[in-house]
This record gives sequence, C-alpha cells and structure tokens, in this order.
Amino acid sequence: MREPPIVPLGNEVSETDIADDVALQRPWQRGAGLSSLLKPGFLLRAGDAAENFLSRSGFDRAPWLAVAFGGGILTWFALKNPWQWTATIGVCILISLAGLAAWRGDDTRGHLRSAMIAVSLVFAAGLSTIWVRSELVGAEPYERRAVERIQGYVLEREDQPAQERTRLTLAIRDPEAGVARKIRINVPTETLTGAEETGIPLVEGAVIKARVRLMPPASPMLPGSYDFARAAWFKGLAATGSVIGPIEIIESASKTGRIPAIQRMLSSRVRERVDGSAGTIAAAFASGDRGAIAEADEEAMRDAGLTHLLSISGLHVSAVIAGAYFLALKLFALFPPIALRIRLPIIAASVGALSGIGYTLLTGAEVPTVRSCAAAMLVLIALAMGRDALSLRMVAAAAVFVLLLWPESIVGPSFQMSFSAVIAIVALHSSSPAKRFLAPREEPWWRRSGRQIMMLFVTGMVIEIALMPIVLFHFHRAGVYGAFANVVAIPMVTFISMPLIAIGLFLDLIGLGKPVWWLVQQSLDALLAIAHFTSSQPGAVKLMPQMGYGTIALFVVGSLWLALWNGSARLLGILPVSLAAAMLIRTPIPDVLIGREGKHVGITVEDPNGGRRLLSLRDSRSSYSRDNLLELASITSDPVPIADWPGARCSYEFCVLEIERGGRTWVLMLARNRDLVEERALAAACERSDIVVADRYLPMSCSPRWLKADRRMLEETGGLSLILVNGRIDSVASRQGEHGWWRGEGD
Repeated sequence: MREPPIVPLGNEVSETDIADDVALQRPWQRGAGLSSLLKPGFLLRAGDAAENFLSRSGFDRAPWLAVAFGGGILTWFALKNPWQWTATIGVCILISLAGLAAWRGDDTRGHLRSAMIAVSLVFAAGLSTIWVRSELVGAEPYERRAVERIQGYVLEREDQPAQERTRLTLAIRDPEAGVARKIRINVPTETLTGAEETGIPLVEGAVIKARVRLMPPASPMLPGSYDFARAAWFKGLAATGSVIGPIEIIESASKTGRIPAIQRMLSSRVRERVDGSAGTIAAAFASGDRGAIAEADEEAMRDAGLTHLLSISGLHVSAVIAGAYFLALKLFALFPPIALRIRLPIIAASVGALSGIGYTLLTGAEVPTVRSCAAAMLVLIALAMGRDALSLRMVAAAAVFVLLLWPESIVGPSFQMSFSAVIAIVALHSSSPAKRFLAPREEPWWRRSGRQIMMLFVTGMVIEIALMPIVLFHFHRAGVYGAFANVVAIPMVTFISMPLIAIGLFLDLIGLGKPVWWLVQQSLDALLAIAHFTSSQPGAVKLMPQMGYGTIALFVVGSLWLALWNGSARLLGILPVSLAAAMLIRTPIPDVLIGREGKHVGITVEDPNGGRRLLSLRDSRSSYSRDNLLELASITSDPVPIADWPGARCSYEFCVLEIERGGRTWVLMLARNRDLVEERALAAACERSDIVVADRYLPMSCSPRWLKADRRMLEETGGLSLILVNGRIDSVASRQGEHGWWRGEGD
C-alpha cells in the first residue's frame, strides 16, 4: 500500500533548511567550525544530554559534593597567588548565578541546574575554608638560623628511644615581636635524664630554660620531596632545632595531663611485658607510642606494605569499636529486662562510641585517629537506626567533617590513603558482582568460608591497586607484595594481637596476664617475620620517579569516577586511569638532582655491570638526604661517591664529570667545599662546563654554557631536578607560589 504524500501545514521546508538542520545536529561534519558548536541549538542539545545522563545515572549526590569541597581545597594549594584564589571564587559564584538564572521555571533541566549551583558553591567553600585556615593558624617562620637561650612552656613531649632522643614542643615568647611562638626541639636522652635527676619530671606543663640551635622549618630538599615547611605552617611551628648543653627545669608542671601520663604508663607497661621489637609494636597499638620501633623494623613494615598497621588509624579504631559493640550486644542480651525494653543496637552503639572516643584520646587524638573515629561514629549511628552501616554517603560525611576541621590534611598521604582504602572497600562490596558472590546460600561451611577468604584477598588487591598511585606520588616506592602480606597481617592484628593486648592489660589487674602476654609476643613476632620475609623478596619494592601533578590528577579523577558512579557509566573512569598509567610509565628519571643548599648532588649514570647507579657529591651521614636522592632517582643500591667513579676528575675544590645524554656530552663541575679559588682559573673552568653547582656564591665571571646553580640561585629556586634530554629544569619554588610557608630570596 502506497503511503499518502506529506502535506506541509506551514511554510515549505527547503533542502537548504534540512541541510542546515543536519549541520546543526552534527557540527563536526560538513566542514563546520567552532562557531557551530556555540549555536543555541547545539548548547541546548548538550544540556539535554547532560540532564539525561544525570537523571539516568541514579548516583548518590553527597559523595560528589564532598569531592567538590576537597577539589576546592586542592585548588588553593595548586594555585600560586591570592588574586588567582579570589578569581576562582568569583568564577564559581558566576557559575552558580548562571545556573540560578538559566532554565528558570524549566523543570526539564533540574539535575543540571542543581549540579551547577551546588558544585560551584561547594567548590568555592572548600577554597575559602583552607584560605581562612591558613591565615588563622599559620606561624611566621624564623628568617634564619639562630642560637638562643630560651625559656619555654612544655606543650607536648614525645619519647623516641629508637633515636635516643625526646622531642619537646615548647611555647616561647619572642622578645622582639612581643608574641608567643611555638617551636620544636630534640633533646638527647642523656640530657633529659640529667635534667630529671632533680626529681622534677619534664612533662607537659613544665617550664624549662635551655640553649638551643633553631632553624626555619625546612622546605623540600628536592622537587617532590616531603614539604616539612608546609606541615609546620599548619601546626603553628615557627622553628625546629636541638638543645645545646643541659636543660634547667625552673618550674614543675602544676597539673600533669592525665591522658599523656596514662599513655606513657601504658607504653612502659606493655614494653615490660613484651620483649624486643614485638614490645615496641604492642606499645604502639596500646598507646600510639611509635618512638621505640627500630628503624629496620619500620623499613621492613614499609616495604611489605604494612606501615599502616603501625599508625593508629581506621583499622585499630574500628577493631576497638567493633569489639566493644559486639561484646556489649552479647552481654546485654543475657539480661531479659534490658533486652525486652531497650533496643540492644542502641546500647551497643553507645558502648562502642565511648570505647572509640576513649581509645582515640588515649592514643593521642591525631588527625588520622580522629578521622577514623568520626567515620566510626557515623557507622554506629546507622547501626542504631537500623540503616545501612557502610555507604559512600557515610564516607562523604566523615570526609567533610575532617576537612572542615583540618582542610590541610587533604594534601597528606594519611588522609588520601585512608579514604581511598575505605572508598575502594565500599565501592567493591556495594557492586552487583560482589553482592552476588557473597549472597547467602545453602552450602557447606567450608565453601562459605572459602568465598569469604577469597573476597578478603580480592579486597586486599583492590585496596593495593587504589593506593598504589598515592603511595608512588608521596613516597616514590611501593611494596609489590603488600596485598599478600595484608591478607594475613590484617586479620592477625585485628582478631588476635589487639584483643590479646586488651585482655592482657585487664588480667594484669589481678596478676594473671603473663600467659596472654606470651601469646601477644608470638603473634607480633609472627607479624614482624611476615614483614621481613615479604620485604626481602626480589622485586619486593618498586621505585618510580616523581609523578607529575597531571598524572596523579588523572588517577584520582578516574578512580573516583569508577567508585562513585553506578552502572556502565562508571567504566568511563578506566580511560583517565589508563592514560595516567601510560604517563607514569613514560615519566623520565632525572639526570641530575641538586639539593636546596647545593651540598647534596645526585647524578644517574649507567653501571658498566648493568642497571643504573647514583653518583653522590658527598658521602653524607644524613640518611634523609641519601634517601631523598635515591628515591627520586628510582635507585635502590647505595650511592657511589663521584670521586670513586671511573672517569671523574676531582681536586680538593671541584669534581668534573662528563655524561652522555640526548646525543651530546654534558660537562658537570661540582664544588666540594667552600674554599676560595683563583677567579681567573674558575672562570676558565666554568666556560668549559655546561653545569656548575656550588653551595656558595660564585662570581659573575663564572658563566657556564647552560646552568649555574650556586647559592645565589638556589636560595631563590630551592632544590632542582634536571632532565638533560629535553633541557627541563624543575624547581621547588615553581610549586610554591605565594603561600605563607615558602620563603625564597626574593620574598
């Protein structure tokens, strides 16, 4: 049957109109340019597509608002100047006003309109929060090194027997500025012992006099190194240093803090009950005191991916709260008058909350512990209300709570790693495949246990994958076998070691704790054995050069997309993650690393026996400097002094070395000391060199072919990282901007 012809109701539609409409719908065809993309029709269709995507996704809005708040904080750190921060806040306000004005009365774009308003305002709130926080708590650092005789009030005492010292945080009065300043000093153990021979304990609240050597909080040694100056700024520390000579306690503590006293008592008692390294780890679990853990054990735990077990955080707080919750639930169920009149989850949640808060205070109430405790409180509230205890909305609420109080924590590895791990766990267990795999079914107990063990292993693998980019970004190294070690270590600590420590402390009250402490000893010796065995395996540690900000941003965006969206849309997160992985693999290793003072220089060279080696200018006794050079050069073997390297020509004052990079020979001249050299000879040597490095001021007549990194330049730039193939120079100063903690020569 033939269809009747179409009769137009209005103006005739020409072929030109049809062609224009096709071009409008597909502006990338028929040679359309950028102007076609800006036509109202295209913008309307783009808005419709975004609205449809948001309405179909069925995702939870709260986590994305938390991401926007954190993104605003990170933007403040990334941008350099106050005018950039102000402009960003202004742009966010304009976007929210545009969303408020656009599509007014149009309910078809409600999701897009709400997203524009909420995300932009929350983003601006995050940037404003960290800006205000920086202005309120930031402490102006000392301008230069100084030796002073100070009188200070002890704010905090941290014992570090493994380093044979005690760390004191003091409040002192600056006589010139007339204001109080906070400093941190290291006191050798013998000096502290001599001060306490008078019988007056040097604890929080005491007033002391001492001669101290102070210096401004150190900026990063190299681009990508730990920024202690930034951390000190937000802690209010104006200087750090060490004691010279004896300490005089001129006033005892009028009122000793109960919590610090209990911490020291618990730590001492646990170390008395458990011998060796196991005792130091048990003390860390009981009181948060990590100062006695040996460096070799810490390195083994780090390389095995088990360092998180030493820091009181989510795992420990969760174990204490979960133990208290289930114990209270079972005990109160034995009393029918209570069980029949009050909902037991409410009682158990209250007991768990009190236990968690007490444990948090007892272990020092550090930011990671408070963060974990806050998240656990939300879980307990959900359990008491009979709602889902583990959700992304709960994680988002905990993250916003912490960021409101300590917004600076978002740039630290602790915040990033803990929340990444929790998000990975929640996203995995809320996914449809995981729910089907763990769904109850009629089966033998051994098969059910096998599925749970398998899921535990998969969870460990997912956590390791989620944490790998963050660990590499901050520490430039990661334990390859961490997932396998954690599958055994986490249940051992959670269900054996920590409950046994609690039982041992309780039984000590009646003198029956000795058998339990023996079990604690065995469990923690086993934990250390796992750490040392795992870290000693070939290829156990993977080193990578400094990851770029763009690379880590792609990892974070892709991972959050995978975790927070629902359905097939989440798979789009694989694209940025894959791109970031490719960028990470292609990240070049620096050829030359120059420390902030010019004293420590590292050069990567090819080893004739295979592999790469790091040449160091000085055989430094500082493990901090050596480790920074090795990590950023991605080399595990010990550095070789340049003077011992074949081909290097060294005199008392300078070393000259030639290396091949990018198809050409580079000549490096490095000063070995600050002794003066005849200027004409120095100028002639500089002319024959491509790079000259010195920890003193060099005369203007010294003019190398490419770079002169002397004290004058390094005071402005900070540490340097050089890639000779493309002539790239990365400096510490280029990442700092006008934030309060950075003080360069030009400031």
